[in-house]
Amino acid sequence: MEQPGDALTFIAATGLEYRALRRALPGARIVETGIALAKVRAGLGDAVVSCGLAGGLRPDLPTGTLIIPKEVRRPDGVTFQCDCELVERFTRSARKLGIEPVFDRLLTAATIVRGAARARWAALGYGAVDMETGLLDAPRVAAVRVVLDTPQREISADWARPLAALLKPWNWPQAAWLAREGGRAAALAARVIAAAQGIGG
Repeated sequence: MEQPGDALTFIAATGLEYRALRRALPGARIVETGIALAKVRAGLGDAVVSCGLAGGLRPDLPTGTLIIPKEVRRPDGVTFQCDCELVERFTRSARKLGIEPVFDRLLTAATIVRGAARARWAALGYGAVDMETGLLDAPRVAAVRVVLDTPQREISADWARPLAALLKPWNWPQAAWLAREGGRAAALAARVIAAAQGIGG
């Protein structure tokens, strides 16, 4: 459960992730940041939790795998440690829900990671990739992410700009899968966070 003085801000890159959080966490401070924090125009606070979807880097982490990283690599190569207390809190809530998280390092990349690049990062100990967590500038940062795309099921690099991707007919077959599995993954991340805040579960 949230402790006095936590004042957590939960961030979500897309509307799909934002809506999942809003349903699970009524009354919480939730910010839809856009992909790569494109919509952020002000500080997010001292304790920020990055929530939602991630790309899997290891072939043995299927869609639906929960990632609670202990370390994040920024796009410039600098790494930082996630807040230990928040990592513990979300780990406990996941286990209460019967979910065992993966603690591999999280890569924050400037573009969608595909093909052989996934294997290269996995060999370095990274389990998943996003485009937001490593851009956060706050004293306390944590992430609760759920794998969507995997080495076995890649998505088009066009999805870094979802609205533009939808204008291209060759992306339409992926759109239905992304909506279905993305919704499930975002809901799972939100459930874990809500349980940690003492909501639902």
